[in-house]
Amino acid sequence: MTRFFVTPEELLPEFLVLTGENAQHAKVLRLKEGEEVLVCDGEGRECLCAISDVSPGQVSLVVKKRQESESEARVKASVYMAFSKGDKLEHVIQKATELGAFEIVAFPSARCVSRPDDKSLKKKLERWQKIAASAAEQSGRGRIPEVITLNSYKEALARAAQADKAILFYENERATTLRMALETGEYSTISLLTGPEGGLEEKEVAQAQEAGLQVCTLGKRILRCETAPLCALSAVMYASGEF
Repeated sequence: MTRFFVTPEELLPEFLVLTGENAQHAKVLRLKEGEEVLVCDGEGRECLCAISDVSPGQVSLVVKKRQESESEARVKASVYMAFSKGDKLEHVIQKATELGAFEIVAFPSARCVSRPDDKSLKKKLERWQKIAASAAEQSGRGRIPEVITLNSYKEALARAAQADKAILFYENERATTLRMALETGEYSTISLLTGPEGGLEEKEVAQAQEAGLQVCTLGKRILRCETAPLCALSAVMYASGEF
């Protein structure tokens, strides 16, 4: 079923109107009066609607049913990824959204090659949020994950540590696997933190442990910075019964 996203304020009780890009999209799809569509507020609530009128520039809808989205994951997984070169972060945002991430958080660390300034970061953030919105629509999500940028590694650790379970992945860890970490203790929120292309420094790993994060390995092979977060997120979704 065709899915549209609107702001929470636009998700009215009885009647809705699609305008702008949503109306354009409906026109491209050649939707007609009487057809049903889903309208989501991007925060997990949605309405089953019937098209009542198609006019130039807008589509009028009648709300038939309001409900919580059934496509959202039981566990709220936050993906923390250090700034990376090129479009690697864009790839992770798209795929993490498809996999069910609650949010994606980007931050700087000692070995980051990419260090966007405030001006370029503002433009990037707008683009990243659009990528998340598009992926959410394509994959049938009821929520658009928020893409967040932080100013420091310390800030990332403090925020990640607030989850029920907070994990940092380090290629030199040998004792604790992700499976072991997921099998101990119940959790409804989880933070998954990975480093940049050059990995995290030993002192950064020590900082993470001091902040309360558990250090884990993702196996014997070294994963690229864009592979590690998606691997970890997939494992969490499998462990929580999403697959």
